[in-house]
Amino acid sequence: MLSRLGKTLLTSTLALYFLLVAFNNIIDYDTNFKFVQHVLSMDSIPADANVLWRAIRNPQVHHVACWTIILWELMTGCICGLGAKRLFLALRSKQEFEAAKALPAAGLWLGLLLWSLGFITIGGEWFLMWESSVWNGEVPALRMFALNAITLLFLYLPDTAEN
Repeated sequence: MLSRLGKTLLTSTLALYFLLVAFNNIIDYDTNFKFVQHVLSMDSIPADANVLWRAIRNPQVHHVACWTIILWELMTGCICGLGAKRLFLALRSKQEFEAAKALPAAGLWLGLLLWSLGFITIGGEWFLMWESSVWNGEVPALRMFALNAITLLFLYLPDTAEN
Protein backbone atom coordinates (compact mmCIF):
# COMPACT_ATOMS: atom_id res chain seq x y z
CA MET A 1 0.00 0.00 0.00
CA LEU A 2 2.91 2.35 0.69
CA SER A 3 4.16 1.90 -2.88
CA ARG A 4 0.72 2.69 -4.30
CA LEU A 5 0.40 5.74 -2.05
CA GLY A 6 3.84 6.99 -3.16
CA LYS A 7 2.90 6.60 -6.84
CA THR A 8 -0.34 8.46 -6.20
CA LEU A 9 1.36 11.31 -4.34
CA LEU A 10 4.09 11.70 -6.99
CA THR A 11 1.45 11.86 -9.71
CA SER A 12 -0.50 14.38 -7.60
CA THR A 13 2.64 16.47 -7.20
CA LEU A 14 3.13 16.68 -10.96
CA ALA A 15 -0.54 17.48 -11.46
CA LEU A 16 -0.19 20.37 -9.03
CA TYR A 17 3.06 21.46 -10.67
CA PHE A 18 1.53 21.63 -14.17
CA LEU A 19 -1.55 23.44 -12.90
CA LEU A 20 0.62 25.98 -11.04
CA VAL A 21 2.80 26.51 -14.11
CA ALA A 22 -0.27 27.08 -16.28
CA PHE A 23 -1.74 29.43 -13.66
CA ASN A 24 1.51 31.40 -13.41
CA ASN A 25 1.81 31.56 -17.19
CA ILE A 26 -1.69 33.02 -17.37
CA ILE A 27 -1.41 35.56 -14.55
CA ASP A 28 2.10 36.63 -15.63
CA TYR A 29 1.46 36.22 -19.34
CA ASP A 30 3.78 39.03 -20.46
CA THR A 31 6.89 37.54 -18.84
CA ASN A 32 6.22 34.11 -20.28
CA PHE A 33 5.25 35.56 -23.65
CA LYS A 34 8.61 37.37 -23.80
CA PHE A 35 10.35 34.04 -23.30
CA VAL A 36 8.47 32.43 -26.20
CA GLN A 37 8.92 35.54 -28.34
CA HIS A 38 12.69 35.66 -27.86
CA VAL A 39 13.15 31.93 -28.44
CA LEU A 40 11.08 31.90 -31.64
CA SER A 41 12.61 35.16 -32.89
CA MET A 42 16.10 33.80 -32.25
CA ASP A 43 17.11 37.36 -31.35
CA SER A 44 19.29 36.46 -28.37
CA ILE A 45 21.60 33.98 -30.06
CA PRO A 46 24.76 34.80 -31.99
CA ALA A 47 23.90 35.89 -35.51
CA ASP A 48 24.46 33.04 -37.95
CA ALA A 49 23.09 33.43 -41.46
CA ASN A 50 22.93 29.65 -41.81
CA VAL A 51 20.18 29.21 -39.21
CA LEU A 52 18.38 32.54 -38.82
CA TRP A 53 15.99 31.60 -41.62
CA ARG A 54 14.26 29.49 -38.95
CA ALA A 55 13.34 32.55 -36.87
CA ILE A 56 9.67 33.39 -36.53
CA ARG A 57 9.11 37.07 -35.87
CA ASN A 58 5.33 37.17 -36.20
CA PRO A 59 3.75 38.19 -32.84
CA GLN A 60 0.55 36.30 -33.69
CA VAL A 61 2.50 33.07 -34.04
CA HIS A 62 4.25 33.86 -30.74
CA HIS A 63 0.87 34.21 -29.00
CA VAL A 64 -0.39 30.96 -30.55
CA ALA A 65 2.77 29.17 -29.38
CA CYS A 66 2.47 30.65 -25.90
CA TRP A 67 -1.20 29.65 -25.55
CA THR A 68 -0.44 26.19 -26.96
CA ILE A 69 2.11 25.68 -24.18
CA ILE A 70 -0.28 26.99 -21.52
CA LEU A 71 -3.14 24.79 -22.72
CA TRP A 72 -0.80 21.78 -22.93
CA GLU A 73 0.30 22.40 -19.32
CA LEU A 74 -3.30 22.84 -18.19
CA MET A 75 -4.43 19.67 -19.97
CA THR A 76 -1.49 17.71 -18.56
CA GLY A 77 -2.19 18.95 -15.03
CA CYS A 78 -5.89 18.09 -15.28
CA ILE A 79 -5.25 14.62 -16.68
CA CYS A 80 -2.59 13.88 -14.04
CA GLY A 81 -4.93 15.23 -11.35
CA LEU A 82 -7.89 13.12 -12.45
CA GLY A 83 -5.54 10.16 -12.78
CA ALA A 84 -4.18 10.71 -9.27
CA LYS A 85 -7.75 10.85 -7.96
CA ARG A 86 -8.49 7.50 -9.61
CA LEU A 87 -5.30 6.05 -8.13
CA PHE A 88 -6.26 7.34 -4.70
CA LEU A 89 -9.73 5.79 -4.92
CA ALA A 90 -8.16 2.46 -5.94
CA LEU A 91 -5.42 2.37 -3.27
CA ARG A 92 -6.86 -0.60 -1.36
CA SER A 93 -7.02 -2.97 -4.34
CA LYS A 94 -3.95 -4.04 -6.29
CA GLN A 95 -6.06 -4.95 -9.34
CA GLU A 96 -8.09 -1.72 -9.29
CA PHE A 97 -4.94 0.31 -8.80
CA GLU A 98 -3.30 -1.33 -11.82
CA ALA A 99 -6.41 -0.62 -13.89
CA ALA A 100 -6.43 3.02 -12.74
CA LYS A 101 -2.89 3.68 -14.03
CA ALA A 102 -3.88 4.40 -17.65
CA LEU A 103 -5.10 7.99 -17.16
CA PRO A 104 -2.20 9.23 -15.02
CA ALA A 105 0.23 7.51 -17.38
CA ALA A 106 -1.33 9.42 -20.29
CA GLY A 107 -0.90 12.68 -18.38
CA LEU A 108 2.71 11.92 -17.55
CA TRP A 109 3.41 11.03 -21.19
CA LEU A 110 1.95 14.40 -22.18
CA GLY A 111 4.31 16.07 -19.73
CA LEU A 112 7.29 14.19 -21.14
CA LEU A 113 6.32 15.24 -24.65
CA LEU A 114 5.98 18.89 -23.64
CA TRP A 115 9.49 18.96 -22.20
CA SER A 116 11.21 16.76 -24.79
CA LEU A 117 9.39 17.87 -27.95
CA GLY A 118 8.37 21.41 -27.10
CA PHE A 119 11.29 22.72 -25.10
CA ILE A 120 14.31 20.48 -25.75
CA THR A 121 13.73 19.55 -29.41
CA ILE A 122 11.83 22.47 -30.94
CA GLY A 123 12.92 25.30 -28.64
CA GLY A 124 16.38 23.95 -27.88
CA GLU A 125 17.51 22.52 -31.17
CA TRP A 126 15.33 24.03 -33.89
CA PHE A 127 15.36 27.56 -32.48
CA LEU A 128 18.79 27.06 -30.84
CA MET A 129 17.58 28.15 -27.42
CA TRP A 130 20.71 26.56 -25.93
CA GLU A 131 22.80 29.35 -27.51
CA SER A 132 20.98 32.08 -25.57
CA SER A 133 22.46 33.14 -22.26
CA VAL A 134 19.18 34.81 -21.22
CA TRP A 135 16.29 32.86 -22.78
CA ASN A 136 17.50 29.28 -22.33
CA GLY A 137 14.99 26.93 -20.73
CA GLU A 138 16.72 23.66 -21.56
CA VAL A 139 18.06 22.94 -18.06
CA PRO A 140 14.67 23.44 -16.38
CA ALA A 141 13.05 21.41 -19.18
CA LEU A 142 15.54 18.59 -18.64
CA ARG A 143 14.92 18.70 -14.88
CA MET A 144 11.17 18.45 -15.43
CA PHE A 145 11.60 15.76 -18.08
CA ALA A 146 13.58 13.72 -15.54
CA LEU A 147 10.99 14.21 -12.79
CA ASN A 148 8.20 13.24 -15.22
CA ALA A 149 10.14 10.21 -16.44
CA ILE A 150 10.96 8.98 -12.94
CA THR A 151 7.34 9.35 -11.87
CA LEU A 152 6.18 7.48 -14.97
CA LEU A 153 8.71 4.71 -14.35
CA PHE A 154 7.58 4.38 -10.73
CA LEU A 155 3.97 4.28 -11.91
CA TYR A 156 4.77 1.48 -14.37
CA LEU A 157 6.60 -0.61 -11.77
CA PRO A 158 4.46 -3.55 -10.71
CA ASP A 159 3.09 -3.32 -7.22
CA THR A 160 4.59 -6.13 -5.18
CA ALA A 161 2.96 -5.13 -1.91
CA GLU A 162 0.13 -7.27 -0.59
CA ASN A 163 -3.35 -5.89 0.05
